[in-house]
Amino acid sequence: MAKALIIYHSKTGHTKKMAEAIAAGLSSTKVSVTMIPVEKADVNEFATADAVILGSPCYYGTMSADMKALLDASVKFHGKLAGKIGGAFSSSGMLGGGNETAVLSLIEALLIHGMIVQGNAKIGHYGPVSIGEPDDHVLMECTTYGKRLGELITKLSSK
Repeated sequence: MAKALIIYHSKTGHTKKMAEAIAAGLSSTKVSVTMIPVEKADVNEFATADAVILGSPCYYGTMSADMKALLDASVKFHGKLAGKIGGAFSSSGMLGGGNETAVLSLIEALLIHGMIVQGNAKIGHYGPVSIGEPDDHVLMECTTYGKRLGELITKLSSK
Protein backbone atom coordinates (compact mmCIF):
# COMPACT_ATOMS: atom_id res chain seq x y z
CA MET A 1 0.00 0.00 0.00
CA ALA A 2 1.28 3.47 -0.88
CA LYS A 3 2.24 5.65 2.09
CA ALA A 4 1.72 9.39 2.56
CA LEU A 5 3.31 11.46 5.31
CA ILE A 6 1.66 14.69 6.41
CA ILE A 7 3.83 16.91 8.60
CA TYR A 8 2.21 20.07 9.90
CA HIS A 9 2.88 22.93 12.30
CA SER A 10 -0.15 24.24 14.14
CA LYS A 11 -0.25 26.43 17.25
CA THR A 12 -3.92 27.41 16.92
CA GLY A 13 -5.20 24.11 15.53
CA HIS A 14 -6.13 25.62 12.15
CA THR A 15 -3.34 23.96 10.15
CA LYS A 16 -4.02 20.67 11.99
CA LYS A 17 -7.69 20.75 10.90
CA MET A 18 -6.51 21.22 7.33
CA ALA A 19 -4.10 18.28 7.71
CA GLU A 20 -6.93 16.08 9.01
CA ALA A 21 -9.12 16.93 6.00
CA ILE A 22 -6.24 16.21 3.60
CA ALA A 23 -5.66 12.90 5.41
CA ALA A 24 -9.35 12.02 4.96
CA GLY A 25 -9.07 12.64 1.22
CA LEU A 26 -5.92 10.53 0.99
CA SER A 27 -7.50 7.72 3.00
CA SER A 28 -10.49 7.63 0.64
CA THR A 29 -8.07 6.46 -2.06
CA LYS A 30 -6.69 3.63 0.09
CA VAL A 31 -3.38 5.41 0.70
CA SER A 32 -1.92 4.79 4.16
CA VAL A 33 -1.56 8.14 5.95
CA THR A 34 0.65 9.18 8.86
CA MET A 35 0.09 12.64 10.36
CA ILE A 36 2.81 14.12 12.54
CA PRO A 37 3.16 17.54 14.15
CA VAL A 38 6.46 19.08 13.06
CA GLU A 39 7.82 19.14 16.61
CA LYS A 40 7.57 15.31 16.73
CA ALA A 41 8.64 14.69 13.12
CA ASP A 42 11.72 12.66 12.26
CA VAL A 43 13.29 13.69 8.96
CA ASN A 44 14.18 10.04 8.32
CA GLU A 45 10.49 9.38 7.66
CA PHE A 46 10.81 11.32 4.39
CA ALA A 47 12.69 8.36 2.92
CA THR A 48 10.03 5.78 3.79
CA ALA A 49 7.02 7.63 2.35
CA ASP A 50 5.75 7.71 -1.23
CA ALA A 51 4.50 11.25 -0.62
CA VAL A 52 5.38 14.07 1.77
CA ILE A 53 2.78 16.81 2.33
CA LEU A 54 3.81 19.78 4.45
CA GLY A 55 1.54 22.28 6.19
CA SER A 56 2.62 25.44 7.94
CA PRO A 57 1.16 28.64 9.24
CA CYS A 58 2.47 31.67 7.43
CA TYR A 59 5.08 33.58 9.42
CA TYR A 60 6.41 36.73 7.78
CA GLY A 61 5.45 35.50 4.32
CA THR A 62 7.04 32.07 4.58
CA MET A 63 6.90 28.79 6.48
CA SER A 64 7.42 28.61 10.24
CA ALA A 65 10.94 28.27 11.66
CA ASP A 66 10.08 24.75 12.89
CA MET A 67 9.17 23.64 9.37
CA LYS A 68 12.27 25.33 7.93
CA ALA A 69 14.46 23.48 10.44
CA LEU A 70 12.93 20.16 9.37
CA LEU A 71 13.54 20.96 5.71
CA ASP A 72 17.10 22.06 6.48
CA ALA A 73 17.67 18.67 8.13
CA SER A 74 16.27 16.95 5.03
CA VAL A 75 19.41 17.89 3.09
CA LYS A 76 20.74 14.44 4.02
CA PHE A 77 18.24 13.05 1.49
CA HIS A 78 19.17 15.46 -1.29
CA GLY A 79 18.65 13.61 -4.57
CA LYS A 80 17.12 10.59 -2.83
CA LEU A 81 13.51 11.86 -2.79
CA ALA A 82 13.33 12.43 -6.54
CA GLY A 83 10.14 11.07 -8.04
CA LYS A 84 8.19 11.03 -4.77
CA ILE A 85 5.02 13.13 -4.53
CA GLY A 86 5.10 16.43 -2.65
CA GLY A 87 2.40 18.82 -1.53
CA ALA A 88 1.89 21.87 0.66
CA PHE A 89 -0.80 23.86 2.46
CA SER A 90 -0.89 26.91 4.72
CA SER A 91 -2.97 29.02 7.06
CA SER A 92 -2.63 32.65 8.03
CA GLY A 93 -4.37 35.19 10.21
CA MET A 94 -5.67 37.52 7.52
CA LEU A 95 -6.37 38.03 3.84
CA GLY A 96 -3.08 39.01 2.24
CA GLY A 97 -1.28 37.32 5.13
CA GLY A 98 1.14 35.50 2.86
CA ASN A 99 -0.45 32.07 2.43
CA GLU A 100 0.58 31.68 -1.20
CA THR A 101 4.17 32.68 -0.51
CA ALA A 102 4.30 30.24 2.42
CA VAL A 103 2.97 27.41 0.23
CA LEU A 104 5.42 28.32 -2.53
CA SER A 105 8.34 28.29 -0.10
CA LEU A 106 7.38 24.75 0.94
CA ILE A 107 6.96 23.70 -2.70
CA GLU A 108 10.36 25.16 -3.59
CA ALA A 109 12.03 22.85 -1.07
CA LEU A 110 10.11 19.84 -2.40
CA LEU A 111 11.08 20.68 -5.98
CA ILE A 112 14.73 21.04 -4.99
CA HIS A 113 14.46 17.47 -3.69
CA GLY A 114 13.22 16.46 -7.16
CA MET A 115 9.72 15.69 -5.95
CA ILE A 116 6.60 15.81 -8.11
CA VAL A 117 4.15 18.57 -7.14
CA GLN A 118 0.67 18.55 -8.66
CA GLY A 119 -1.08 21.88 -9.26
CA ASN A 120 -4.80 22.45 -9.59
CA ALA A 121 -6.45 24.53 -12.31
CA LYS A 122 -9.77 24.89 -10.46
CA ILE A 123 -9.13 25.42 -6.74
CA GLY A 124 -6.12 26.39 -4.61
CA HIS A 125 -3.64 26.27 -7.51
CA TYR A 126 -0.58 25.63 -5.33
CA GLY A 127 -2.27 23.91 -2.40
CA PRO A 128 -5.07 24.68 0.04
CA VAL A 129 -4.93 27.84 2.15
CA SER A 130 -7.04 29.10 5.03
CA ILE A 131 -7.52 32.50 6.55
CA GLY A 132 -8.08 31.85 10.21
CA GLU A 133 -10.00 28.72 11.14
CA PRO A 134 -10.76 26.64 8.04
CA ASP A 135 -14.42 26.90 7.05
CA ASP A 136 -16.44 24.25 5.22
CA HIS A 137 -15.19 25.45 1.82
CA VAL A 138 -11.53 25.23 2.85
CA LEU A 139 -12.06 21.81 4.40
CA MET A 140 -13.71 20.63 1.16
CA GLU A 141 -10.69 21.93 -0.78
CA CYS A 142 -8.38 20.07 1.61
CA THR A 143 -10.30 16.82 1.21
CA THR A 144 -10.34 17.23 -2.58
CA TYR A 145 -6.61 17.99 -2.52
CA GLY A 146 -5.94 14.85 -0.49
CA LYS A 147 -8.04 12.73 -2.85
CA ARG A 148 -6.23 14.10 -5.93
CA LEU A 149 -2.85 13.47 -4.31
CA GLY A 150 -3.95 9.97 -3.33
CA GLU A 151 -4.95 9.20 -6.91
CA LEU A 152 -1.58 10.44 -8.17
CA ILE A 153 0.33 8.51 -5.49
CA THR A 154 -1.57 5.32 -6.37
CA LYS A 155 -1.01 5.81 -10.09
CA LEU A 156 2.72 6.42 -9.77
CA SER A 157 3.43 3.82 -7.09
CA SER A 158 1.76 1.07 -9.13
CA LYS A 159 4.27 1.39 -11.98
